[in-house]
Amino acid sequence: MSCIRFNTPAQRAQLAALAPGMLTPEEIAAQHPAPPVTDSKIRRLRLLAADANPKIREAAASSYHAPVDLYETLAHDADEGVRAVVARNTATPCDILRELAHDESPVVRGWVAVNYFVPADVMGELAEDEDAVVRGLVEWKATLAAEAEAEAVAG
Repeated sequence: MSCIRFNTPAQRAQLAALAPGMLTPEEIAAQHPAPPVTDSKIRRLRLLAADANPKIREAAASSYHAPVDLYETLAHDADEGVRAVVARNTATPCDILRELAHDESPVVRGWVAVNYFVPADVMGELAEDEDAVVRGLVEWKATLAAEAEAEAVAG
């Protein structure tokens, strides 16, 4: 016996009619506001960033509210995973992403390449990276951008 349920056309039509309307990201954000960033939260991030466990430092690196000096410190972390989290964080300042684009690790450079906010000059550098995977990520991101632009023009 199968556990797959097949809906009839009438059932699918009823489900579609009762489906909630899609909200914009702005409407969703208005319904679920983020708590304010307090001095206490910044102190906790600093404690996490200094932890001996690299996974805990990764948690600090993933924060969108960390001060710039904390991103700078974590961008120089001995652990590749911590640096990779800084590289993929969309709140990481562009100057730090520029620096991470020259990281010894292709994993870190790859995360820089797919970060939405990496500067164009850095993408140009990464397009000529020695690592084929990094170059492939740059090409993939350029393809996605071209497709989105084509849809916007056609839309």
